[in-house]
Amino acid sequence: MKKFITEYSVPFLLGLLILASNFLNTSLFNFGDRNFAVWFVLSILCFSCGWYINRSIGWQRGGKVVFAVIVAMTLISMLIIIFFNEYFGTFELLTENLILFSLRNITLGAMGIFGMSVQEIISGEKEAAILREKVKVLEVTADTTKKESELMLKEAALRAEKIVNDAEHKAKNIILKKDRIEHELKEFIQTERELLKRYEELK
Repeated sequence: MKKFITEYSVPFLLGLLILASNFLNTSLFNFGDRNFAVWFVLSILCFSCGWYINRSIGWQRGGKVVFAVIVAMTLISMLIIIFFNEYFGTFELLTENLILFSLRNITLGAMGIFGMSVQEIISGEKEAAILREKVKVLEVTADTTKKESELMLKEAALRAEKIVNDAEHKAKNIILKKDRIEHELKEFIQTERELLKRYEELK
Protein backbone atom coordinates (compact mmCIF):
# COMPACT_ATOMS: atom_id res chain seq x y z
CA MET A 1 0.00 0.00 0.00
CA LYS A 2 2.83 2.38 0.89
CA LYS A 3 4.55 1.63 -2.42
CA PHE A 4 1.29 2.24 -4.31
CA ILE A 5 0.82 5.62 -2.61
CA THR A 6 4.45 6.59 -3.28
CA GLU A 7 4.28 5.66 -6.97
CA TYR A 8 0.86 7.12 -7.77
CA SER A 9 0.91 10.26 -5.61
CA VAL A 10 2.83 12.17 -8.30
CA PRO A 11 0.42 11.19 -11.13
CA PHE A 12 -2.39 12.34 -8.81
CA LEU A 13 -0.52 15.64 -8.34
CA LEU A 14 -0.16 15.97 -12.11
CA GLY A 15 -3.90 15.50 -12.47
CA LEU A 16 -4.56 18.18 -9.84
CA LEU A 17 -2.22 20.62 -11.64
CA ILE A 18 -4.00 20.01 -14.94
CA LEU A 19 -7.41 20.39 -13.30
CA ALA A 20 -6.37 23.46 -11.29
CA SER A 21 -5.14 25.21 -14.43
CA ASN A 22 -8.79 25.63 -15.46
CA PHE A 23 -9.48 27.88 -12.45
CA LEU A 24 -6.36 30.07 -12.54
CA ASN A 25 -7.29 32.27 -15.44
CA THR A 26 -9.96 31.73 -18.03
CA SER A 27 -7.81 33.58 -20.58
CA LEU A 28 -4.51 31.91 -19.79
CA PHE A 29 -3.50 31.74 -23.44
CA ASN A 30 -3.48 35.52 -23.76
CA PHE A 31 0.00 36.97 -23.95
CA GLY A 32 1.10 38.86 -20.88
CA ASP A 33 3.76 38.77 -18.16
CA ARG A 34 1.52 37.25 -15.50
CA ASN A 35 -0.12 34.77 -17.85
CA PHE A 36 3.28 33.65 -19.15
CA ALA A 37 4.68 33.28 -15.60
CA VAL A 38 1.71 31.16 -14.48
CA TRP A 39 1.88 29.02 -17.61
CA PHE A 40 5.65 28.62 -17.27
CA VAL A 41 5.42 27.52 -13.61
CA LEU A 42 2.63 25.04 -14.39
CA SER A 43 4.66 23.66 -17.29
CA ILE A 44 7.76 23.22 -15.11
CA LEU A 45 5.72 21.47 -12.40
CA CYS A 46 4.13 19.11 -14.94
CA PHE A 47 7.56 18.48 -16.48
CA SER A 48 8.93 17.59 -13.03
CA CYS A 49 6.00 15.26 -12.38
CA GLY A 50 6.67 13.47 -15.66
CA TRP A 51 10.35 13.19 -14.77
CA TYR A 52 9.56 11.60 -11.42
CA ILE A 53 6.89 9.30 -12.88
CA ASN A 54 9.37 7.90 -15.41
CA ARG A 55 11.96 7.29 -12.67
CA SER A 56 9.54 5.63 -10.25
CA ILE A 57 7.10 3.78 -12.52
CA GLY A 58 8.98 3.42 -15.80
CA TRP A 59 8.38 4.48 -19.39
CA GLN A 60 5.70 1.99 -20.45
CA ARG A 61 3.52 1.90 -17.34
CA GLY A 62 4.20 5.58 -16.58
CA GLY A 63 3.19 6.59 -20.11
CA LYS A 64 -0.12 4.74 -19.75
CA VAL A 65 -0.72 6.38 -16.36
CA VAL A 66 0.03 9.89 -17.67
CA PHE A 67 -2.15 9.35 -20.74
CA ALA A 68 -5.00 8.13 -18.50
CA VAL A 69 -4.56 11.19 -16.25
CA ILE A 70 -4.68 13.55 -19.26
CA VAL A 71 -7.84 11.93 -20.64
CA ALA A 72 -9.54 11.80 -17.23
CA MET A 73 -8.71 15.40 -16.32
CA THR A 74 -9.80 16.64 -19.76
CA LEU A 75 -13.16 14.88 -19.43
CA ILE A 76 -13.62 16.19 -15.86
CA SER A 77 -12.69 19.69 -17.02
CA MET A 78 -15.23 19.54 -19.82
CA LEU A 79 -17.96 18.46 -17.38
CA ILE A 80 -17.03 21.26 -14.95
CA ILE A 81 -17.04 23.84 -17.74
CA ILE A 82 -20.44 22.65 -19.00
CA PHE A 83 -22.06 22.75 -15.53
CA PHE A 84 -20.34 25.98 -14.40
CA ASN A 85 -20.40 27.81 -17.72
CA GLU A 86 -21.22 31.15 -16.05
CA TYR A 87 -17.94 31.10 -14.07
CA PHE A 88 -15.90 30.28 -17.17
CA GLY A 89 -17.89 32.62 -19.42
CA THR A 90 -18.61 29.86 -21.91
CA PHE A 91 -22.38 30.25 -22.26
CA GLU A 92 -22.00 31.94 -25.66
CA LEU A 93 -19.11 29.97 -27.22
CA LEU A 94 -19.38 26.65 -25.39
CA THR A 95 -17.84 24.44 -28.11
CA GLU A 96 -14.91 26.76 -28.76
CA ASN A 97 -14.16 27.11 -25.04
CA LEU A 98 -14.37 23.35 -24.49
CA ILE A 99 -11.75 22.90 -27.23
CA LEU A 100 -9.63 25.70 -25.73
CA PHE A 101 -9.66 24.29 -22.20
CA SER A 102 -9.06 20.77 -23.55
CA LEU A 103 -6.02 22.02 -25.44
CA ARG A 104 -4.71 23.67 -22.26
CA ASN A 105 -5.10 20.42 -20.33
CA ILE A 106 -3.49 18.39 -23.13
CA THR A 107 -0.59 20.88 -23.35
CA LEU A 108 0.16 20.55 -19.65
CA GLY A 109 -0.13 16.78 -19.92
CA ALA A 110 2.24 16.87 -22.88
CA MET A 111 4.77 18.68 -20.66
CA GLY A 112 4.56 15.69 -18.29
CA ILE A 113 5.22 13.32 -21.21
CA PHE A 114 8.09 15.59 -22.28
CA GLY A 115 9.57 15.31 -18.77
CA MET A 116 9.29 11.52 -19.01
CA SER A 117 11.01 11.55 -22.40
CA VAL A 118 13.91 13.70 -21.20
CA GLN A 119 14.43 11.50 -18.14
CA GLU A 120 14.28 8.36 -20.30
CA ILE A 121 16.86 9.77 -22.72
CA ILE A 122 19.22 10.80 -19.90
CA SER A 123 18.90 7.43 -18.14
CA GLY A 124 19.39 5.70 -21.49
CA GLU A 125 22.56 7.73 -22.10
CA LYS A 126 23.85 6.79 -18.64
CA GLU A 127 23.13 3.11 -19.27
CA ALA A 128 24.80 3.36 -22.68
CA ALA A 129 27.88 4.97 -21.08
CA ILE A 130 28.01 2.19 -18.47
CA LEU A 131 27.68 -0.44 -21.20
CA ARG A 132 30.46 1.23 -23.21
CA GLU A 133 32.72 1.11 -20.16
CA LYS A 134 31.84 -2.55 -19.62
CA VAL A 135 32.64 -3.27 -23.28
CA LYS A 136 36.01 -1.56 -22.89
CA VAL A 137 36.75 -3.60 -19.76
CA LEU A 138 35.69 -6.78 -21.55
CA GLU A 139 37.89 -5.91 -24.54
CA VAL A 140 40.89 -5.33 -22.25
CA THR A 141 40.10 -8.55 -20.40
CA ALA A 142 39.74 -10.40 -23.70
CA ASP A 143 43.12 -9.08 -24.88
CA THR A 144 44.74 -10.10 -21.60
CA THR A 145 43.10 -13.53 -21.75
CA LYS A 146 44.23 -13.92 -25.36
CA LYS A 147 47.82 -13.07 -24.44
CA GLU A 148 47.69 -15.44 -21.47
CA SER A 149 46.29 -18.18 -23.73
CA GLU A 150 49.06 -17.59 -26.26
CA LEU A 151 51.71 -17.77 -23.51
CA MET A 152 50.15 -20.97 -22.16
CA LEU A 153 50.12 -22.46 -25.64
CA LYS A 154 53.79 -21.53 -26.17
CA GLU A 155 54.68 -22.96 -22.76
CA ALA A 156 52.77 -26.17 -23.56
CA ALA A 157 54.52 -26.42 -26.94
CA LEU A 158 57.93 -26.00 -25.27
CA ARG A 159 57.07 -28.65 -22.69
CA ALA A 160 55.85 -31.01 -25.39
CA GLU A 161 59.02 -30.42 -27.40
CA LYS A 162 61.14 -31.11 -24.29
CA ILE A 163 59.20 -34.32 -23.61
CA VAL A 164 59.70 -35.44 -27.22
CA ASN A 165 63.43 -34.62 -27.08
CA ASP A 166 63.81 -36.51 -23.80
CA ALA A 167 61.95 -39.49 -25.24
CA GLU A 168 64.13 -39.45 -28.36
CA HIS A 169 67.27 -39.23 -26.21
CA LYS A 170 66.14 -42.18 -24.06
CA ALA A 171 65.23 -44.16 -27.16
CA LYS A 172 68.69 -43.52 -28.64
CA ASN A 173 70.34 -44.60 -25.38
CA ILE A 174 68.28 -47.78 -25.33
CA ILE A 175 69.18 -48.53 -28.97
CA LEU A 176 72.87 -47.93 -28.22
CA LYS A 177 72.73 -50.22 -25.18
CA LYS A 178 70.97 -52.89 -27.27
CA ASP A 179 73.60 -52.64 -30.02
CA ARG A 180 76.39 -52.83 -27.43
CA ILE A 181 74.85 -55.88 -25.75
CA GLU A 182 74.34 -57.59 -29.14
CA HIS A 183 77.92 -56.83 -30.08
CA GLU A 184 79.20 -58.18 -26.76
CA LEU A 185 77.06 -61.31 -27.14
CA LYS A 186 78.43 -61.90 -30.63
CA GLU A 187 81.98 -61.51 -29.35
CA PHE A 188 81.23 -63.85 -26.44
CA ILE A 189 79.74 -66.48 -28.77
CA GLN A 190 82.70 -66.16 -31.13
CA THR A 191 85.11 -66.60 -28.24
CA GLU A 192 83.23 -69.66 -27.00
CA ARG A 193 83.39 -71.20 -30.48
CA GLU A 194 87.11 -70.68 -30.68
CA LEU A 195 87.60 -72.21 -27.25
CA LEU A 196 85.55 -75.25 -28.28
CA LYS A 197 87.63 -75.70 -31.44
CA ARG A 198 90.84 -75.55 -29.45
CA TYR A 199 89.50 -78.02 -26.92
CA GLU A 200 88.56 -80.44 -29.66
CA GLU A 201 91.99 -80.06 -31.26
CA LEU A 202 93.68 -80.87 -27.96
CA LYS A 203 91.75 -84.12 -27.77
